[in-house]
Amino acid sequence: MNAAACPTGASPLATAVPASRLARIGLALRRHGRTIRMIQWAVVFVYLALLLIPAALPLPPEDARLFGHLGTIAQFVFWGIWWPFVLISMVLFGRVWCGVFCPEGALAEQASRVGLGRGIPRWLRWQGWPFVAFVLTTVYGQLVSVYQYPLAAALVLGGSTVAAIAIGLLYGRNKRVWCRHLCPVSGVFSLLARLAPVHYRSDPERWTAKAGGPVQPVNCAPLLDIRRLHGAAQCHACGRCAGQRGAVELTARAPSEEIVRHGAQDATRWDLRLVLYGLCGVAMGAFHWTASPWFIDAKQAVAMWLLDHGGERLLDTDAPWWLLTHQPERHDVFSWLDGLMIIAYIGATGLVVGAVLHLLCAIGARLLAQRPAPTAHLSLAFVPLAGAGVFLGLSALTVSLLRGDGFVLPWVGPLRELLLAAAALWTLRLGWGISGRYGAGLHRRLGATLLVAAGAGFVVWGWALLFWLW
Repeated sequence: MNAAACPTGASPLATAVPASRLARIGLALRRHGRTIRMIQWAVVFVYLALLLIPAALPLPPEDARLFGHLGTIAQFVFWGIWWPFVLISMVLFGRVWCGVFCPEGALAEQASRVGLGRGIPRWLRWQGWPFVAFVLTTVYGQLVSVYQYPLAAALVLGGSTVAAIAIGLLYGRNKRVWCRHLCPVSGVFSLLARLAPVHYRSDPERWTAKAGGPVQPVNCAPLLDIRRLHGAAQCHACGRCAGQRGAVELTARAPSEEIVRHGAQDATRWDLRLVLYGLCGVAMGAFHWTASPWFIDAKQAVAMWLLDHGGERLLDTDAPWWLLTHQPERHDVFSWLDGLMIIAYIGATGLVVGAVLHLLCAIGARLLAQRPAPTAHLSLAFVPLAGAGVFLGLSALTVSLLRGDGFVLPWVGPLRELLLAAAALWTLRLGWGISGRYGAGLHRRLGATLLVAAGAGFVVWGWALLFWLW
């Protein structure tokens, strides 16, 4: 290539066609933005159909085949396929789901194109919203049996979608303010995407030099500073910025790179809370309570105490369906006591598991002799195990639905063991890598890693209770 064809100060290589296949994929996503928008609207149509039509139909018969009623089909698609494999996609490809497929994000961005375009208020930019939204949505979903009933799914998922549209109508212009600040699963996706082996990376020097590629402004819907983009946590991987100023490209990386290398400056106390108290604790409690003998014993003890002390009112089952599960035709009705005990059990599990892991991370951070101690950074080592636990919990419904339809799945138990073991080893490796970033001696580094290993064992034991011991 003739040097005269290059912008001043740019390297000839900077304007050449990218050699890597990944970089070409990123550029293709940018070129085919219209196709991506068509895909998004197709997903919106399917999403709304699966959400609203079953909610308007009578409940399927109790002996309905898995694919014999739209209600059971929607249940299987949403909770058996959709959500478990969205989680897997985050670990494999980053947040491509958010940027290319997510119906809620597409609706939120479309609403912001025609909305009021107000500035984002300070209260909405509070960093704790993803944690709070995840916990509240998880607990509320259990109270109304969101996995079992179409009306409950329409209420929880549809309510989130309506809120996303409302935020889009009020704030931002052509942006996804809801996705960045309020989405109940945005924080979860942000954590899991840090494990992805691909990401969009920006070279600040090339950006400044405008070393080839388009220079017109890019609409980054999740409101990122593209010039300093170095990770996949908040990036929606839509490809809109690929090739910008010859500085941004989709590239491969080590799966541990973002957490180990950038976690010290990126990790926040809310990341710590979401990983340890939310994904490892609250999520475990949400899947635990239906099988836990501790829950049953505690509820029976409280019920007997209430009967002895005039508290029969809490045993009534007159709560509305949108507050507590109320499906008398299925003999599935929650009392006020049921609701309180579910909240208490999930909350206690979240606090106990989170506190144990938090303490282990804090001690490990102190061993590394840093000021301030890197507790939040060390907590990110638990992201693989946290994600694996949520995936296993969601996929348990997949397994139960398939088995209920007559499928024999003898490989499920060994596969669960393998997944938990692999996630625990990945957590251990991240703990070792993070500990090595702080210049501590070998003994201190080993001690911090062993504390992470103890935490990993504690989490594995919690999931073993659900799948093998109860």
